[in-house]
Amino acid sequence: MWAHRGSAEDAPENTLEAFAGARRRGADGIELDVRRCADGALVVHHDAEVAGLGPLCAVAAADLPPSVPFLEEVLDACGDMTVDVEIKNAPAEPGYEREQGIASDVARMVAGGGWRDQVVVSSFWSDALDAVRRTEPSVRVGLLVPPLGSVGEALDHAVRHGYDAIHPFTTQVDVAVVDRAHSLGLGVHVWVVNTRGDLESMRAAGPDAVITDRVATAVSVMARHAP
Repeated sequence: MWAHRGSAEDAPENTLEAFAGARRRGADGIELDVRRCADGALVVHHDAEVAGLGPLCAVAAADLPPSVPFLEEVLDACGDMTVDVEIKNAPAEPGYEREQGIASDVARMVAGGGWRDQVVVSSFWSDALDAVRRTEPSVRVGLLVPPLGSVGEALDHAVRHGYDAIHPFTTQVDVAVVDRAHSLGLGVHVWVVNTRGDLESMRAAGPDAVITDRVATAVSVMARHAP
């Protein structure tokens, strides 16, 4: 079970404190968002802008608030936890990198820092995942599926491009989807699974991971069904 941007029950999302809280509550992984600031540093932040400072791509690392951590320090702090690094690089947002340099830099950091075994890089944008694979073929990647997207098309696309997993939305997943993905050699990491009922349904469907905002509830559901 992976904590979506850490544990918001303990601290603001995408902060070191939120990630530490997720570990304390029993999560075995976290999901986070990575962007680039003005001087090139990779930082963990969901939105394209920082409150009170403007677009993140125009703010130097030294001017960021302490609540915005660097990707490298988060990976260091997470120890042996799984880390789902979502690359934020949408064409309509400020700072868009058409050549996907951010994806290549994330791949180099993951490989160079020895985090290959615990990190999966995810994105809604196939170009980003392809850039990761070109840069460091050993780094695992997962294709995010929009809530109104086609899981079948995502599975086919993932196979054609040699990805490792798909990350579908919770309403798109059932046993048949998981079984088909597994038959194709793909992992299934489901987002965002928050209600007890949805957690029960996903546990029954058998994905490889669920991503949740409700860490304590998810731990309770999973522990109740542990062998």
